[in-house]
Order: sequence, then C-alpha cells, then structure tokens
Amino acid sequence: MPLNAIEFDEVTDDRYGGKAAGLAQLRRLGLPVPVGFVIADATEWVSTDDAGECFSRMAAVGAVPVAVRSSAVGEDGDDQSFAGQYDTVLGVNSVDDFAAAVQRCAASVRSRRAAAYSGQPTATMHLVVQQMVDARAAGVVFTADPATGRRDLTVIDAVAGLGEALVDGTASSDHIVLDSDGNPAVRDVGEVPVLSPDEVADIRSGALRAAQHWGRPMDLEWAIDRSGTLWWLQARPITTLPGDLAEMDSPLAGADHVYTRCNIGEMMPGAFCPLTASVSGFAIDYAMQMTQVVARAQQSYDKPWLQVGYFHGHMFLNLTEGTALSSGLLGNSLEQFSTSICGRVVDELKPKPPKPFVHRLINTVRLTTYALSAGPAIRRLEDQIAAFQIPTSDDPRRVMGQLESGVEQYCDITLTHVRSSSRAAVAANILESVLMRKAVKNGRSEDEGRAEATRLMAGASDVESAMMLVELDSVVRAIAATEGVAEQFSAAEPDAAVNELQSTRSAAGTALRQFLTRHGHRGYRELCMRDPSWAEDPEGLGAMMQVMVRSALDPTRRESGSTHVEAPRSFPIRFLARLAQGGARGREETKSKMALMAHALKLGYRHLGEVLAETGRLPDSDLVFFFDRAELTRVVGSDDITGLVQNALKRREALAFQNSLEFDDVSVGRPTPLIARPAPGVTGDEIIGRPASRGTVEGVVRVAQSMGDARELQRGEILVTPVTDVGWTPYFTVIAALVTDIGSSVSHGAVVAREYGLPCVVNTLVATRSLETGDRVRVDGDRGVVTRLDQS
Repeated sequence: MPLNAIEFDEVTDDRYGGKAAGLAQLRRLGLPVPVGFVIADATEWVSTDDAGECFSRMAAVGAVPVAVRSSAVGEDGDDQSFAGQYDTVLGVNSVDDFAAAVQRCAASVRSRRAAAYSGQPTATMHLVVQQMVDARAAGVVFTADPATGRRDLTVIDAVAGLGEALVDGTASSDHIVLDSDGNPAVRDVGEVPVLSPDEVADIRSGALRAAQHWGRPMDLEWAIDRSGTLWWLQARPITTLPGDLAEMDSPLAGADHVYTRCNIGEMMPGAFCPLTASVSGFAIDYAMQMTQVVARAQQSYDKPWLQVGYFHGHMFLNLTEGTALSSGLLGNSLEQFSTSICGRVVDELKPKPPKPFVHRLINTVRLTTYALSAGPAIRRLEDQIAAFQIPTSDDPRRVMGQLESGVEQYCDITLTHVRSSSRAAVAANILESVLMRKAVKNGRSEDEGRAEATRLMAGASDVESAMMLVELDSVVRAIAATEGVAEQFSAAEPDAAVNELQSTRSAAGTALRQFLTRHGHRGYRELCMRDPSWAEDPEGLGAMMQVMVRSALDPTRRESGSTHVEAPRSFPIRFLARLAQGGARGREETKSKMALMAHALKLGYRHLGEVLAETGRLPDSDLVFFFDRAELTRVVGSDDITGLVQNALKRREALAFQNSLEFDDVSVGRPTPLIARPAPGVTGDEIIGRPASRGTVEGVVRVAQSMGDARELQRGEILVTPVTDVGWTPYFTVIAALVTDIGSSVSHGAVVAREYGLPCVVNTLVATRSLETGDRVRVDGDRGVVTRLDQS
C-alpha cells in the first residue's frame, strides 16, 4: 500500500507520536533539524515500489543516507519515553534497504519488549525519516539532572561520531554538568575533549530555548556535523523527574543575606516534608524573631521566614538577621556570634553599625533577664502540653482548627526552649571566654582554655538525654542478663524483637514499657511531623537496641559512665561552671518538652490524613504531610484540589532527592546544593574541629551518613557522622568517640558525650567526606583534632 508521507510543518500535535511532534516544534523554534518527513500509520506490509517514491524524494535533494526511526503514539511523551523499545535503522542508502527498514521499524510495535515496557495494547506506529547527519560528535542534553532531580543544572553527554555508541553503551562519553550560569561544575572528559567550550555553550543555549518553549525540563538529542553545524535530532520531556526540589522554598529574606545549616542542622538534620517546615520551621522562626524583639533587634514579629529559611527541603539559619542582635548587645561581636553558630568567623557576614552604649546596655540587660528568668515558663510547659487534646473528630475542618490552635501553643513552647537554650549558651560562652583569656594570660593556648571549659561543663547531673540513655541501657542490661533472651532478641527481626519483648512480663519487658512511657515521644528527627517516634518505630528502636545488646555481651566492653569532674578552686569559675551545667540541663529538658508537643501535633496531623483519605479527598493518609498549612485549609474544604494533590504527589517523590543534597556550611543569598563535593579542607592527615568532650582515643572509623548506616556499628568504633540528635543517643553506649561535621560545645552530641566520658570533636565540616569506614584514627577531644593513622 502507498506510504502516507506527512511534512514536519503539517505536524501540529502528537497524533503522529512524540518524536514527530518534538521535531516539528524544534523547527518552529528555528533550531536546525535534518530534512525529513513522517510516514503515518506505517505498516510492515510495504512493497519496494511503495517505498521507492519516498526514498527517491530524499535522494533527489541529496538527503541520503537516511535514518528511519519509530514515532509511535505515546512514545517520547509526558509519561513514558519508550527509549530503545522500538527499532531504529541508520545509514539507509537504497530503496531496498529503505523498504526493509520501514518493515522492521513498523513490526517492532508488536515486540515483546515494547509490550512489557508499556503494559498496553499495541500502539499505532508512525515513522520519522530524516537525512543522516555525518556526525563528528553526537550526544544528549538534559535541561535538568535526572539523577539528582535538580532543575538548575544542565547535563551533556557527548561521544565522537554517531550517538548510537552512547545509547548502546559501547563508548564512554564525555560528561559535563553545567550550573545555572552555564559554568562547568563537573567536567569528566577524555584526553581530547569531544566538544569545545563554544559548542558546549551552543548546546546549552538551544536546549534551554526548547525547555522554555515546552515549559518543562527536556531531554534532547543532537549531533554536530563535519562542518561544525549543530543539528537537533529529538526532543522529549524528561519523564523521570520528581517535583521541583525548590518548589516550596521560603522567601529569601535578602539577596545578600548569609544562611547556614550549622546549629539548626543539629536540631533538624536532613530534608523535611513541607508540613514540617510549615509547623516546626515556622515555630522556630517565630521563637527566634520574638527573642530579637525582646532585645530590640527588631520592632515586632512581622512575617515568617526572617530568622529561618527553608530551601530545597532543608532548614537554614539566617545569620544576617542574627547580626542585628550581636550589634545591639555588649560584649557580643560579630566574630563571637558567627563562631558560636558556625564554629568559625564567617567572613561573608557584614557587621551592622553598633548601637550607642546605653542602648546596648539596656538591650543586654533585657535579653539576659529574659533568658535567665525562663524558669517559670519552663515549669508551665507540662500544663501547656497537657492542655492540647489530640484531635479525634471525623470532621476535617474541626480537626484543622484544633491543629492550628496547637501550632500556636507549639510556638510558645518553642519560644521557651529558645529562652532556655539562650540561658545555656550565655553561661557556656562566658565560661569559655574567661578560661581562654586566662589560658593566654598564663602562656597557654586558647585551645587549652577551651578544653578546660569543656571539662567543667561535663559535670551536669540529671541531663534529660543522658538519663534517657541510662534507662535504655538498663533495658539492654536486663536483656543481656537473662539466659537465652539476648540471643533470641539479637537474632529476631528488629521490630519483632521489640514487640515480643514489650508483650512479656519479664524485667526487661517491664523496663522497656516504662522507658517508652517516659521517652517514647523521642526519636531521630523528632521535630518532623512525618517521621515516627521510638514508640511508633519498633523496627528503628529494635535495630539500635540490638547493637547495644551485642556490645553488652562483649566481655571486653568498656563501661560508660559520667566521669568525676574536680571543682575549680576559683569561686567565679565554679559559679560559671554551675550556671553552664544548669543551662545544659534546662536546655535538654525543654528540648524534650518541645519534642513532646511536636509528637502530639504529628499524631493530630496523622489523624487528619486518615480522615481525608477515608473521605476520598486524598489518595492516601501520608500525603497530608506534603502540603503546607495554608494549602491544608483548602484540602479540608470542598474546592477541587486535583492539581494540588498532583503537586503533593510530586513533592513526596522529591523528598528522597532533597535528602541526598549537601550544602556549604555558609551560603550568601539562596543556598544552592553542592554539585560535586569540594576537596576536603584537611591539613595532611589532621582534621581540625572544635573540642567538645575531653579525652584521647584511637580506633576504627564508622562513617554513618544516616541512622541506617549506624546499624552496622561495632563496639569500640569511632562514630563519624554529619550531625547527631537525640535519636542517635543509644549508640553512645557502644562507640569509643564521636566526630561530627557540624555542632558546638552545647549541641546534643557534645552534652551526652561529656556525660559518658566520650572524646568528642565537633564542627569539622569535612570529616564524613575525608574519612572512610575502616580508617584508623586518633580523636583528641582536648584539642579538637582527628588524626588519620591508617587508611582502610
């Protein structure tokens, strides 16, 4: 039967398949596309005579050899690419070969691989016929990175000659990743690069034109011929991208504002769902702004997201807004402020003009009084939390109203925690400052003074997180002390082990139930509205306990416990040390109360999700965590939310991508994820951090980027991790020392390490990138130095 040839200019939609539609659009954009046409409704029952007419028209204009490629309905579309599922025939240079190529490509619509890929009945097959490009170089370009989900990157892969070598994997390509400004961030090329810088720029420019035209990230194929002309061979949407990783970003407080992951990264490590940002992030920002108001660093609480930012799913502190506080207080310089947060002087920060002495004196008195008088507010916390009733109604509007009231309470509780933390930081900073000056005066180094301050802060008693660890350790000891129970507990699946133990009347079972009653609301990332607490996560709790049980059974186990700290002779130093210890105790107590309120809210939001799923407003209850609070007011209403639900589904898919992102410790303007890890700032085999708990130990490194990695910990290993929160606490009975990328002397990991006599170095910035599991190191908690002795 005669072949029905359609010109590219006649193709106005995707009725002839995505490939044909893409080429037609590229032509309309003015991008060079090889001459050709579309064979509509192609069939394998084509004769040589029928094929001759089509081939002859290409030969007449010198457009041979040709390529015959599939353009089936649904191929290269929004949902599926069908990459490699249908046949392509290149280098067709005769009528007979052309007829055979049409037959082969048309028949491939019925191939098993295509049917298995799509799961759909046979599609209608159209074919694209184009002049072959005599390619010097060919490849693909993505206007977003499909591996990381980032839409601010352009990825180019290029090979010499035809692009088929790239598609079938027979050639190793040059791999180039360009940042949002077009600068190479990754350039993995051969000895002789396939592309010149100008060619890279031309490919990026054309691809971005296409992406702007389509209004979405695109995957395009290109070739450069022997004369240097760039040709475009295919355009299709990238079908594997999650939602925009930056879709829910908070407003930027200022184009030149300095943001950091330090400090807040300890409390809120990793990426968080939008609801967590709208609840916990909002509450932290509110509390910090209200503290600024007390110190007259700002007039009033005006709008959210001034002190805290939410970018690419991660929480950041706005250091620039914080400098208003330091400039308005006595004895609090910009250098001291940035060091207390980031562990170093942040050169990117610009000091604000200092206020007159009288103003600074008044502000200092106001803030100090506010921090030191937090006691009554702390004592009210328990009643405040008890006043919030976790919603049980089946009316989503009523549930939402209760949760909004709960968020207001959460803001007040978070403010009390910030006051408590300020009290702890004031005492700790003064103690450290006094001892550093004293050390220098006596001919010693500042590091020795800092180490002395760390030693004195280790004497705090009744610290919440340490007490919690003692109680869990007692559960583990009870398991280990009962013949046969330890082996059974260790051999079972983690969740089954915990559930079985809870159901028994044994001493260990009773101790575990008591522990969960008091501390079941705690856990890893406990301020996340979506992540489970220990009481709701027997699998996670069980995995930690199994590590602890193995350690308890080890006959060479080093006993952990708080060490005796000799009181200083000087009364002022003794007084400051007691204040610092009391501050640490209060800070951990209010953190637990804050976590308890967060836990109540997460149970409420979980109930809201269940109600919305039961009524059909949401496809599943978990999706409730991927809206912000403003959007939830629409979700609980009666408006059409189809588009909003689709956005939420994409956000959920994006969370895993966001969680893999890393950032510099400090960013000017909008924080941008690192594309390639920078070379670690290591001097020889030494990594310099901040001393947080004294002592020196040598041991084998266990790098744990996540709680899952930590499950492989062995007794006596040195835990190296980006940051720790209370969820890591149980592992402190197993490890020999702790090293973190970020943190301070009053961070959670440092406080608990001191109570357990574990050497601890924080704020190394690069430890997880410089060290590998199996390396042997020396951790010097007195000087804040980690020395690599042997590599794995």
